[in-house]
Amino acid sequence: MKLLDEQQIQKKIERLAIQILENNFGEKLIILAGINNNGMRFAEMLLENLENRTKTKFELTQLRLNPAHPVENEVSIDYPLKKLKNKVIIIVDDVANTGRTLFYAFKPLMDILPKKVEVAVLVNREHKSFPIKVDYVGMSLATTMQEHIEVKIKGKRKSVALN
Repeated sequence: MKLLDEQQIQKKIERLAIQILENNFGEKLIILAGINNNGMRFAEMLLENLENRTKTKFELTQLRLNPAHPVENEVSIDYPLKKLKNKVIIIVDDVANTGRTLFYAFKPLMDILPKKVEVAVLVNREHKSFPIKVDYVGMSLATTMQEHIEVKIKGKRKSVALN
């Protein structure tokens, strides 16, 4: 079942961009850290919308982790950790399911003291197993654990489906 089409996703991104700017008014620099592939694509879409709205500077980086084995494999960020000190960082992913991926995405940030860390997702599922608060949500869903959310972000074609 298709939940969101390309146009609906674009509207969600516009709303999220406005919320991010409102909650970070006066910041000179905001770092968007996309998780793996879909999170990075979603972060790029947010970045494009944010840059069209303000003179605030944004930088994009990628967080890499293995969601299936987050402890066995290193969690890395493509940004010098020292430069993240005292910065606003928004961790971006396509779907927040149990919260485990987002929980482990914080791991490299534990070695520095950012000014603020927030989380933005396109779809937030309401059954967290980990203590994760999502600050910016495109769509919230109360689903069963057996249901699967699939986000497709390929170039200009975007959709969200529930399987």
